[in-house]
Amino acid sequence: MAADAQHGPTAGEYIGHHLQHLRSKEQLNIVDFTVFNIDTLVWSILMGVLGLWVLRGVAKRVTSGVPGRLQAAVELVLEMVDNQAKSIVHNAQSRKFVGPLALTVFIWIFLMNSMDFLPVDLIPRIWEWIYGAAGGDPHHAYMRVVPTADLSATLGMSIGVLLVCLYYNVKIKGLGGWIHELFSAPFGAHPLLWPFNFLMQMIEFLAKTVSHGMRLFGNMYAGELVFMLIALMGAAGFGSATGIFLWLGHIIAGTGWAIFHILIVALQAFIFMMLTLVYVGQAHDAH
Repeated sequence: MAADAQHGPTAGEYIGHHLQHLRSKEQLNIVDFTVFNIDTLVWSILMGVLGLWVLRGVAKRVTSGVPGRLQAAVELVLEMVDNQAKSIVHNAQSRKFVGPLALTVFIWIFLMNSMDFLPVDLIPRIWEWIYGAAGGDPHHAYMRVVPTADLSATLGMSIGVLLVCLYYNVKIKGLGGWIHELFSAPFGAHPLLWPFNFLMQMIEFLAKTVSHGMRLFGNMYAGELVFMLIALMGAAGFGSATGIFLWLGHIIAGTGWAIFHILIVALQAFIFMMLTLVYVGQAHDAH
């Protein structure tokens, strides 16, 4: 956030500014289904395009000899996803779609999560300059660059997984078979149990979808906040007598958290991918 002529922003103002989305109109809540979070859409699409470009480049230059580092990394990820898909989704025909879907999910989310490694103020400052040069007020130039720290994005992806699961429920079991399952599982097929079975099935679908998106959002949102707090520690150091110690602490804490965050970034992408495979695999199972 750009400081005014006399005073810089407070810690609360700094964090509040960085948690605002670039939107089509002024909104303050985290989840907003009436407007688009333009920054989330832009960075999500850019990371998707980057992932496709990298995979296409590796596929075009693939060699049967000793692979390069990038090819080896892609082959390692591809083999990992393929093995997981085979162990969870036993229908070979379904895996022709589900396998590439899981690979796409893993790489896309990994790249979106990795935006958290950029310096907290780098892209927002650039955007403030562009926005101000275009005649806007830099104080209202909002920009968040981690799409997975937006609950609307993660729930959107989990809803997409839900739609895939519903499709395979109907495809594998038939519409009649799936409807029968909705009313006969998990308690039995007695007519008196139909309402309870249906209610439990709806609760299960809702719980899976919400927890699927919330898990990814919660971890990335928390990581984003930690990076902001570390950045504040470094900035506060310049205005105090013990500034050098705060600044050094900011460097040490930032480095340590970034190294630890590598695990979080990869782990959250892996968990989201695995749950996608598990939920699709469950859609193939009859109760």
